[in-house]
Amino acid sequence: MSVSGFIRIPAALLIVVGSIALQVASVQAQQRGGTPQTDAVQPVNTGANPYIVTRDWAQLTKEARPWGGSNGVAIDRDGKTVWATDRCSPGTAPGCLGTKANPVHHFDESGKEIRSFGGGMFVWPHGIHVDRDGNVWVTDARAASADELTKFPGEDKKGSVVVKFSPEGKVLMTLGKPGVRGNPPEALTDPTDVVTDPGNGDVYVAESHTDVADPNLIGRVSVFDKNGKFLRIIGKTGTGPGEFRTPHGLEFDSQGRLIVADRHNHRVQILTKDGTFVREFDDFGRSSGLAIDKNDVIYTADSESTERVHPGWQRGVRIGSLKDGKVTVFIPPHAVPNSTDGAMGEGIAIDAAGNVYTAEAALRGVTKYVKR
Repeated sequence: MSVSGFIRIPAALLIVVGSIALQVASVQAQQRGGTPQTDAVQPVNTGANPYIVTRDWAQLTKEARPWGGSNGVAIDRDGKTVWATDRCSPGTAPGCLGTKANPVHHFDESGKEIRSFGGGMFVWPHGIHVDRDGNVWVTDARAASADELTKFPGEDKKGSVVVKFSPEGKVLMTLGKPGVRGNPPEALTDPTDVVTDPGNGDVYVAESHTDVADPNLIGRVSVFDKNGKFLRIIGKTGTGPGEFRTPHGLEFDSQGRLIVADRHNHRVQILTKDGTFVREFDDFGRSSGLAIDKNDVIYTADSESTERVHPGWQRGVRIGSLKDGKVTVFIPPHAVPNSTDGAMGEGIAIDAAGNVYTAEAALRGVTKYVKR
């Protein structure tokens, strides 16, 4: 085959591809965030680092393919095996559009893949959560655009939903209307994360992953009962107490309070289950993901801080206590060739032995951190 030959690409196809690229770039563009309160906080880029880092810990052996960007990681109810999502393709787009690759993965303690499922069901798999019964919940944080549907016809009935699976991959429930962005109970808008109340099984869904410059930006937590009946909405779009811009991670603490990684507002918020604001912590940076252990130690992953969006702050894992909100451990970003920033995962989880895992959106795959 000659390397000097050229392939003629129809102009119409170039226009479609270019339009898709621009649309995705617009949705995913990092905007300057924060609030007057968080802007006054001194950057927290130091702390003890007792962890040994293992990149590329988990391997996709079932399909023998490279990782797509990964946003979600969770620990199984056994306390030791690991679940993760990936977007099927290496870049931001097209995600899982046009492929039957399985984006939901289960790994043993060594990082060996046990099973995978979910092929052909998602556009942009994102957050993942394992409930008290071992069922696996996955959010789909995007629906296909009109331009993408031109390139991937027939993919209009997927995206912008939350799916509940059995551990074996059987679909048990779907929240939202696949392919439709809207308001509950009929639909959801680009959900980023999901968590269930360990007491009564109520389902809390964080929305949305849309462009924060959108005048119709959604920022809320939608709540359903364990059977999928819509109950209420917590919060609204904004920068005040109990308001959100890109709520990107959800967890419950030992007191049953809802903890929210309010990413674009550069803070972590603590709320009651009915949405009453309790307090906020501003030392954890631009948190994409969070995990909380049985002692109410909070682990956050800052995958986005740069001089442009969060001046002075570095990407990294920040660990502290929910009692006072002070950071005591800082794990700096991974080294990346030709980059001064490094990279850090989005999703974060901690197993029963205290090992930490991050899901890598940029570097792809799962990173494991073991205490020295």
